[in-house]
Amino acid sequence: MKILKTEIAIKLNSLFTVVERNESFFSSPLHTHPEYELVFIKESFGKRIVGNLIESFEPGDMVLIGPNLPHIWMNDESYLHGENAGRAIAIVVYFHPSLFDAGLFSLEEASHIKELLHKSQSGIFIQHRTRAMIATKMENLLALKGFEKVLGLLEILHLLSSSTDLASINSGNLSTAESKSEKDRLCEVYRFVHENFRNDIQLKDVAQLTNLTPQSFCRLFKKRNNIHFVEYLNQVRISNACKLLLDSDWTVSEIAYNCGYKTISNFNKLFKETTGHSPKNYREQATHKIDLLVTEN
Repeated sequence: MKILKTEIAIKLNSLFTVVERNESFFSSPLHTHPEYELVFIKESFGKRIVGNLIESFEPGDMVLIGPNLPHIWMNDESYLHGENAGRAIAIVVYFHPSLFDAGLFSLEEASHIKELLHKSQSGIFIQHRTRAMIATKMENLLALKGFEKVLGLLEILHLLSSSTDLASINSGNLSTAESKSEKDRLCEVYRFVHENFRNDIQLKDVAQLTNLTPQSFCRLFKKRNNIHFVEYLNQVRISNACKLLLDSDWTVSEIAYNCGYKTISNFNKLFKETTGHSPKNYREQATHKIDLLVTEN
């Protein structure tokens, strides 16, 4: 079974679409597509994966996702088993990069929007006052027609591009406010983790990459990413495990050892804590979602 690759523009016959999803639970599997995607969660909660980061989501959660970045929203098991009377509701805006092929973003006046879209390749978390303002404009976007809808999208992108209420979801895209030396040192750490997460990674070895003591490295990493290094390493490993559960026929044990876990019990425990599902349940639910999409199409 493969990670689903789709193209929203072809499916909906439009380079720019805004929809309101209202379901018993979010049914899309882990997938990618060439469009940008702006998501505002109105109701429901669970876990989401964007790139290599797994985080909880709740009502009010809002993210901007760049083209071909793997993502999924997984509702809590209470939604999947019909134990939660609530609904999974979200407003989603899709727009294809070719929507702006005429060169609009090559204008100097649009440089901030161009930079915003570039940063979205690592995923962007939108928060605070900007989130409330954009949520209202996304609601309004549902009712707009014709070119007014395009203008509404451009207004949203302009507001996002000038906001300070944005945070990178994946750590590889660091804040431009950090110093070049700190950015370079941490980029080497990210590269090392992504190339070696299958192996035993010791904190002292990672700290050596930055020429810092383990204690100083931990402080720097926590300051820049708002999580501890061990948490980040686990997120990378679990995210890759999610991909293997969908993209291979390997057993859960084979996947656990391939992702750097020495015992299957530890893998199962951390996987459940991170995603809200056991590895077996995650694979079964994702398979069911893909089967539903195939049946619908």
